Amino acid sequence: MVNSLDVITHKRGSMRSFSLPLPTLLAGFVAVLVGYASSAAIVWQAADAAGASPAVIAGWMTMLGIGMGVSTLVLTLWFRAPVLTAWSTPGAALLATSLPGVPIQEAVGVFVFASALIVLCGVTGLFARLMIFIPHALAAAMLAGILLRFGLQAFATLPDNLLLCGGMLCAWLIAKALAPRYAIVVALLVGLLLAGLTGRIAASAITVTPVLPVFTVPHFTLASLLGIGVPFFLVTMASQNAPGIATMQAAGYRLPVSTLMTVTGGIALLLAPFGVFSICIAAITAAICQSPEAHPDAAKRWQAAAAAGVFYLLAGIAGGSIATLLTALPQAWIMMLAGLALLGTISGSLWQALVDETHRDAAVVTFLITASGFTLGGIGSAFWGLVGGGVSYWILGRARRVR
Repeated sequence: MVNSLDVITHKRGSMRSFSLPLPTLLAGFVAVLVGYASSAAIVWQAADAAGASPAVIAGWMTMLGIGMGVSTLVLTLWFRAPVLTAWSTPGAALLATSLPGVPIQEAVGVFVFASALIVLCGVTGLFARLMIFIPHALAAAMLAGILLRFGLQAFATLPDNLLLCGGMLCAWLIAKALAPRYAIVVALLVGLLLAGLTGRIAASAITVTPVLPVFTVPHFTLASLLGIGVPFFLVTMASQNAPGIATMQAAGYRLPVSTLMTVTGGIALLLAPFGVFSICIAAITAAICQSPEAHPDAAKRWQAAAAAGVFYLLAGIAGGSIATLLTALPQAWIMMLAGLALLGTISGSLWQALVDETHRDAAVVTFLITASGFTLGGIGSAFWGLVGGGVSYWILGRARRVR
């Protein structure tokens, strides 16, 4: 049985070979598969909410794969450490709820604005200070309010799609009990099988032709930058980059955070007009490449992340096919998959928001305002949730100090 891949390289005129163990290669593949399976549907919803056509969405998926592949390979080979990047799934969820009615040019303006702020945090070292300035309970409550709609939509699909969505839910529960890491992949595959058996996949709409991304001139408005851009930036930093850094450090890889922010934010900034809404440090999928299962030698686990970078590039080339597949699938499949993929994030965010009793009331205010979905002065509820929660946090904190 083949259990490794022999790779031959040239260095200064001499030949050198190294062996890439099969588990290491598979770790990179599984990391990319889980990342796409768990949130590609959410990204598709976000792009659709921005008014992007199927062809434009296909181009966005192409460039997202290329952007994540390049950033993963650059950082991994630079530091010789398993640095895996990803799009911001919580950020995509926020965009899906905030972008309806916003012109696509303004949506791209939001991408540019948020990525520029991330680069600024990296260059100036403001990341840690910013996360301290915004109470963690309020950031978690805002994220929970944003994601609530996805959880509600997932279960609202059940009455009219009992076989498809009920089957996906049952498959997810069983896999969650037996193999938690692959639960969302199992739900995806079972959903595809059920959709195919019931004739609910529009096979004629699926194409395998590579799609080139389209350049979109960004447009900036104060309402979209404040109402969408600022919450999107905060969610991306607090709910994607911060856990990604924490996961990496917990695995024993302590790399310069400012450099990671500058590189990922800079690549996203350059590619934003082509639909790259974010490139962040991965957390859950990165743990696959940073675990002993990827390689027993911690110093060689970077090879798993490098393999993931190559698979990202291949996924980028197939971005058009991924987008058309999502278009061909029933909307209920997308909603159920997105909801199941975000259940852990929803529950974790609620726990973080409410665990500290002294911040609980302010966090609930943030959660409810954000979940309400209202717009005030052209600015969305996520921003006002932070404002309302922040005011509550300050007033209640002063009252406790006076007593």
